[in-house]
Amino acid sequence: MSSVIRGFPAGATKGGPAAVSAGPVCDQSELDGPGIPLDSPDLYLNRELSWLAFNLRVLHEAADRRTPLLERVKFLAIVSGNLDEFFMKRIGGLRRLIASGHSEVSLDGRTPLEQIAACRMAVRDIQVRRETILNEVEAELKRHDIGIVRWAELGNAERKRLRDKFVRNIFPLVTPLAMDPGHPFPFISNLALNLLVTMRFPGDDEIRMARVKVPVVPDVAPRLLRLSKGRRFVALEDIMANNLDLLFPGMKIESCELFRVTRNAIVESDQSDADDLLEQVRTELEERDFSPIVRLQVESAMDPVHRGMLTAELGLDEEDVFEVDRMMAMHDLFEIASLDIASLHYEPHHPVDHPRLTQDARSIFHIIRDGGPMLLLHPYYSFNTSVGRFLKTASEDPKVLAIKMTLYRTSAEGGVIQALVNAARNDKEVAVLVELKARFDEEANIGWARALEEAGIHVTYGVIGLKTHTKTILVVRRDYDGLRRYVHVGTGNYHPGTARLYSDVGMLSCDDELGSDLTELFNYLTGYSPPRGYRKILAAPYTLKQTLIEKIDREIELHQSGTPGLIQLKTNALEDADITQALYRAGRAGVQVDLLIRDTCRLRPGVPGLTDNVNVISTVGRFLEHARIYYFKNAGNEEYFIGSADLMKRNLDSRVEVVAPVEDETIREELRLMLNVQLADRRSAWDMDGNGMYTQRQPRDDSQSEGAQDTLIAVAEKRYEAVASREQKKVRKKLFKQFRKRLKSERSD
Repeated sequence: MSSVIRGFPAGATKGGPAAVSAGPVCDQSELDGPGIPLDSPDLYLNRELSWLAFNLRVLHEAADRRTPLLERVKFLAIVSGNLDEFFMKRIGGLRRLIASGHSEVSLDGRTPLEQIAACRMAVRDIQVRRETILNEVEAELKRHDIGIVRWAELGNAERKRLRDKFVRNIFPLVTPLAMDPGHPFPFISNLALNLLVTMRFPGDDEIRMARVKVPVVPDVAPRLLRLSKGRRFVALEDIMANNLDLLFPGMKIESCELFRVTRNAIVESDQSDADDLLEQVRTELEERDFSPIVRLQVESAMDPVHRGMLTAELGLDEEDVFEVDRMMAMHDLFEIASLDIASLHYEPHHPVDHPRLTQDARSIFHIIRDGGPMLLLHPYYSFNTSVGRFLKTASEDPKVLAIKMTLYRTSAEGGVIQALVNAARNDKEVAVLVELKARFDEEANIGWARALEEAGIHVTYGVIGLKTHTKTILVVRRDYDGLRRYVHVGTGNYHPGTARLYSDVGMLSCDDELGSDLTELFNYLTGYSPPRGYRKILAAPYTLKQTLIEKIDREIELHQSGTPGLIQLKTNALEDADITQALYRAGRAGVQVDLLIRDTCRLRPGVPGLTDNVNVISTVGRFLEHARIYYFKNAGNEEYFIGSADLMKRNLDSRVEVVAPVEDETIREELRLMLNVQLADRRSAWDMDGNGMYTQRQPRDDSQSEGAQDTLIAVAEKRYEAVASREQKKVRKKLFKQFRKRLKSERSD
């Protein structure tokens, strides 16, 4: 079995069909679908390669000429940032397994060492494609007078201006570090850009070497400095490399070469012995700064002797070195992608108010209580006027007695933290579970935890040994007929920024049983109350996984008894072996299975006799697909669920997750519309075959030129406009009646 990631065929960069593979590739005709054991490694795609294939689909958006130009730049930046995280998390995790002597093979039959080798090949391929696409995009940018200019292309006046700026704003931040017997090899920061400078004194043949860190500081020393005219930039490292005489006066510069290291981000320790989880996480963050290096990036033109020296000093093998022909750390291209040029971006999208919240000034609790639950589709509906309004109203309403909430990721924007602080100041009982170990948000969450504690809020960090990933809010309110619990269950973080960039769903409800379940869940999270048998919610790590498997098996039984089965699952990833085997059983039984999987998928569709009726579809568009929706036909007694859990072992076995049933018919219709639109998408959808190869669908005519996300934008706007129009007519009618009444009164006078 070999691992490949295949290239974009000719024409793909012009918007034509593209095919990418997750590997490993096998001859499906040799797979005995009806008879093959469901735990056979041949049936499982590799998790890491599948995720890298997702990044190829993202990269294709940068190659696709249908994508607006600056959005293409954005997708290049996204892929670069994703690969940085991939090395820190996934390669870092595999390296830890090797260091600990772990030799157990993955589901697809690979050792950690074999997985790393396959991933290196895949990443090098992505890197080559990325640089090729950058060349094409730069040519287009140049036509709009946008781009990164080399120092050698600048005129004397611009060079003088940049040199002066370097002296004022950057030079004081630079610390050259000599590298010789009297100066040990310096510490290299994670993801920092570095100049390796060789030099000698005039008349002296001895070569001396120094490392200079490129001090990227937002608003002071950005990576890309804008020129005085136009929309062109110069890279900070290029300015530094051409002004080294200021750092090494009197020295003759022989060479200046760029390099960058990536460190392992997996430094978790055993929580069971932790007396103070917050301090432990703080310690882990400090240790991460000094964790082992997993990747060295160097300029492709770097002197082989210098490259070998760096590799040896950093304790790496040659396989850990990645040459970069063009721009290193393309994540900084966001500085160009954010240029305010409307014609080069997607048509602006402004989230609208939910139709039931539009121009309804009543308390949101009255709207939910009187009108029933409501479904929130972000970013199509505004986060601030729905979830934000829910929290703000709860913090101010004198009848609200308590607020309980989970926080995995958030921000100062949008007022989430401020609403909780205000609630505490208004003498409400406020309890917040802050997940300190949310990857790469640990430092921010420590800050939020401290701020909330200082405001008098009860802050907890969850259950020892489990990450709390669920997205839930519980509000206890004294209504006219007694205490009532209002809840929000969602798929996205309580983060206003990502709510504009991620496609998520959420539900606001005052269902009594749902409220009772969340009450018990929070008692479990904040105290020692053991989890009970919940009435409606499915919770990981206790009931969710087994219940989903039982529902899959029920579809199999119903299908075999003559009632056609249908399973539709929308999630970010399908990685868990038990869920995958259950879906294989469903496929073998002939059940129709539609899987909307954003990135990682282990299951092979289209295997004769096994998964003939299984479709795997991935949607890549302007928003990151992040919603989790689980649907089971159940012989016509349909079941819909939404929640925070992906179908991954970590989510189902070692995280606190909540998935809630959707029972309201109106909300079900909205979820059905969303699923149908994505299943029918012919612009942004990719179909996967049994070898993990993804092929992008193509519109048959102009009527199919819009993707699912564009369709959902249009649907949300039409619903908003229809309600707003009705409200305007009511207002006009009311004003007209008032005018007629006043006119009649004036005439009578």
